[in-house]
Amino acid sequence: MSSKDKNLSDVKQEDFTALADKSIALVVSEWNEDITFSLAKACKKTLEKEGISSNRISVDYVPGSYELVMGSSLVNTKYNPDAIIALGCVIKGETDHDKYINQAVANGLIQLNIFLKKPVVFGLLTPNTKEQALDRAGGKYGNKGVEAAMTALKMLKLSSTINENTKKIGFS
Repeated sequence: MSSKDKNLSDVKQEDFTALADKSIALVVSEWNEDITFSLAKACKKTLEKEGISSNRISVDYVPGSYELVMGSSLVNTKYNPDAIIALGCVIKGETDHDKYINQAVANGLIQLNIFLKKPVVFGLLTPNTKEQALDRAGGKYGNKGVEAAMTALKMLKLSSTINENTKKIGFS
């Protein structure tokens, strides 16, 4: 469903109290900071509202969206968080640079999800215009930062549920 058909800030309420001890790292692009900092603020606020203590949330910055992958890898090494949320914004310009950056970030974050075996959330806006970006960073379509926070929490909850219910076969 596209964001024009759904407000990104309208999320189904769930019980995340069992995740209060989890740590979450935000990696935020400084490029288009009026947009990305709004995403980060909404993301952090949502995590805190859902029970993650502010001292369990780290926020680190990278120069641009392309650096979100390396930044996520570095914060994983530094903090070993339970989940990582990568937040950025690449606005279509006169060239195809956006396609290359967006694809590189998507592929890199997928690889980190698999390699790290923990949620690494794709919170990259890929709009055609700055207006579309602002609409998704607290404007008429809500805030993608809220959605990114909820994605991390839901994936942590799923991971905890699966790990609790995994039965071992044979010797442990």
